[in-house]
Amino acid sequence: MSIPEGVRVVGAIKRWLDRSLTAQAVLVLVVGVGVTALFRRDEHPALWLIQGVLYAAVAVTFLALQRRRLGRAVGAGPGEIARLHRGVRHREVPREPERREAMRRLVDVQLRQMEGARRWMPYWFAAMGFIAVAVIVLGAVGGTLVLPAVTAVGVIALWAWVLWMRRRSLDRLHHMRSALARGGEQAQA
Repeated sequence: MSIPEGVRVVGAIKRWLDRSLTAQAVLVLVVGVGVTALFRRDEHPALWLIQGVLYAAVAVTFLALQRRRLGRAVGAGPGEIARLHRGVRHREVPREPERREAMRRLVDVQLRQMEGARRWMPYWFAAMGFIAVAVIVLGAVGGTLVLPAVTAVGVIALWAWVLWMRRRSLDRLHHMRSALARGGEQAQA
């Protein structure tokens, strides 16, 4: 049974977005121009493009700094970190000792980051809930509840997605930590 062409294309795009900062910049640029065009129809299209470029520059700068910091903590380059992330996602334990050590450092750094972020989650969820309630109240005062109801459903969906992704990431990271520990014990035996 062969893989359909559409699935191959989507997989190639996902790999390109995963590995390439340029691909991520192009995606942010396209989305930024689209959102700006949607909400600011009265402006000139050149302004849409300028704002999209600004959004892309800010996003790429943030991502590049984050990758550099993670690269220093792990002791690997951006390309290697992308491969290590893919290994964590697919639960593939590297066989080479230096890649195993880099994977171990990556897992430890990410678990520490997620543990630190856990402390702020209730505050972020409370702020998002406050925004949803405020939009519903403003919609009730203004006479329409369609957009506020959609916003409230969107906030609830975002909460569920954040919790699901967090649990999924933690499961993968804990699995990889235990697999690396088991592999290290097996290598020593």
